[in-house]
Amino acid sequence: QVQLVESGGGSVQPGDSLRLSCAASGRSIRRYSMAWFRQAPGKEREFVAGIPYSGVGMTYADSVKGRFAISRDNAKNTMYLQMNSLKPDDTAVYYCVARDGSISYALASRYDYWGQGTQVTVSS
Repeated sequence: QVQLVESGGGSVQPGDSLRLSCAASGRSIRRYSMAWFRQAPGKEREFVAGIPYSGVGMTYADSVKGRFAISRDNAKNTMYLQMNSLKPDDTAVYYCVARDGSISYALASRYDYWGQGTQVTVSS
């Protein structure tokens, strides 16, 4: 079992930056591919970014490409999401997810472990 805890969310203005962290416990994340999903009020949960356990070949939703960067530090058992040039449309609860396998999918159903989420609000 892997437990995931997100942190780093908050309320910011358009154009600002935030870095989300996802701290894992219970097992090493070295063999886990991970991702971030988000869900805005009244909308379906959507894929944001994924990182395979190799740390190579990250994938991003078109809406965040060039603005967000996903990374991981296996030694710290932590994954990150650097979010730059934030927009009001980025407002959502952000979830950290993990799966035991080499591929980070864009489908929520492929992930076995979920954090509780952290709120990100972008507003002027």
